Amino acid sequence: MIQHVLIVDDTEVNLVLFGALVKKLGNCVEHVFSQPLKALEWAAENDIDLVIVDYMMPEMDGLQFINHFRALAGCETVPLLMITANDQKQVRYRALDSGANDFLTKPVDKVEFLARAKNMLVVNEANKHLAQRATWLSEEVRKATAEIVARERDTVIRLCRAAEYRDPETGAHILRMAHFSKLIAAGLGMPLAQQELLLEAAPMHDIGKVGISDNILLKPGRLDEAEFNVMKQHAQFGYELLKGSSSLVLQTGADIALGHHEKFDGSGYPSGLKGEEIPIFSRIVAVADVFDALTSERPYKKAWTLEAAVEFLVAGSGQHFDPQCVNAFLSAWEQVLEIRDHYQG
Repeated sequence: MIQHVLIVDDTEVNLVLFGALVKKLGNCVEHVFSQPLKALEWAAENDIDLVIVDYMMPEMDGLQFINHFRALAGCETVPLLMITANDQKQVRYRALDSGANDFLTKPVDKVEFLARAKNMLVVNEANKHLAQRATWLSEEVRKATAEIVARERDTVIRLCRAAEYRDPETGAHILRMAHFSKLIAAGLGMPLAQQELLLEAAPMHDIGKVGISDNILLKPGRLDEAEFNVMKQHAQFGYELLKGSSSLVLQTGADIALGHHEKFDGSGYPSGLKGEEIPIFSRIVAVADVFDALTSERPYKKAWTLEAAVEFLVAGSGQHFDPQCVNAFLSAWEQVLEIRDHYQG
């Protein structure tokens, strides 16, 4: 493997000497510069395995060069060998603080130069292998984690479909409202990791319906007060089913299940939370779920038009819904339509 050595010295004879010595190291290519600024420009665009720099230079001394060199991307750990005079101990101390790794004193001993340079190149090569190994391990961990997440997501979807067998909602509804939820989160400026978490957890919002009897869950007409009070228990049922899990997705699903029927003005259930007392994920899901439910046909109702559903969201902004969530949803209207078209029931 070819290794590249950068040599910076304002004296031509030193450049020739160090260049000749570098050739003796084997598999090394020397890049010599008498002007430090030119050397820095080159270093910014090329991979380097070792730097040899003199201290005494008129344009820029060795300490200044080190500071500028270490500031370059990818040059933070490149081994650097500084050439100094015997009586320059204070310079050496300052150079160490700036990032020099080793020193040679003038006049340079050829045997010592070759030994020190070779050792620094060996260490640099070992560090590169370690970095490559770390990158490989990181990628393997990422792959393994992705597989775990995929299995978890599959489990969640299957769990949610257990409720679907007893509820006329479709799998397409779950996918649409989950993607609507992620869209709102993006519009609110949430980090991508939070958006993805919401995408995975939102489908569990109604999992508690597995605990509601068929005569109430599947009733074609309007529920009376007693029946509605029973139906409202599905929020608590969902929370109890999912809470306490070691999975962040299931933990998040538990909170969403409990809070997605809370209303911004405090008139919702089960706890009558108001405004920002309601967890943000639950406020987001409330908008996404209601919009898709309104615009979806069910055995007991026809689908609302998109215009009517939007009017409902706008009218409920600040009462039923968090105004910021409504605004984020409507501001991404083109993506809303794309999601509707992509996930058809």
